[in-house]
Amino acid sequence: MSDAADAARDPRVYMAAERTFLAWIRTGLALTGFGFVVARFGLFLQATQPALDGASAHGTGLSLPLGIGLIALGTIVTIVSAVRHRRYVRAIDAGDFRVAYGSGFAVAVAVVLTLVGAVMVVHLARF
Repeated sequence: MSDAADAARDPRVYMAAERTFLAWIRTGLALTGFGFVVARFGLFLQATQPALDGASAHGTGLSLPLGIGLIALGTIVTIVSAVRHRRYVRAIDAGDFRVAYGSGFAVAVAVVLTLVGAVMVVHLARF
C-alpha cells in the first residue's frame, strides 16, 4: 500500500469529514430556525407598529417570503451536505479525496445569505 493510500485511510481524515458534515447540518438547522424567526418577524412588526389615523397596518412585507426562502435554503444545505459527505467518504476510500471536495457550495450559501441580509436591512430601514 502506498503512502497516499495510507494517508487516505487515516481515521483522522474520516473524523475531519464527519466534523465538516456535522457543521453543515448545524448550518442547515440554524438557517431553518432563522427562516422561521424571519417569517414571523413581520407579524411582530405589525403588532408593534402604532396604527395612525385608524389605518390598518400593512402585511408582513418581505418577512414571509424571505423566511420561507431561508427555510428552503436550510433544507437544501442539509440535503446537499449529506450528498457531499457521502461522496467525500467514497473519494477517501478510493484514495482520491482532494478531487471530490470544493468550496463552491459554501461560497454560494455565503452569497445568498449576504443578499438576504442586504434585503432585510433595506426592509427594516423602511420602518
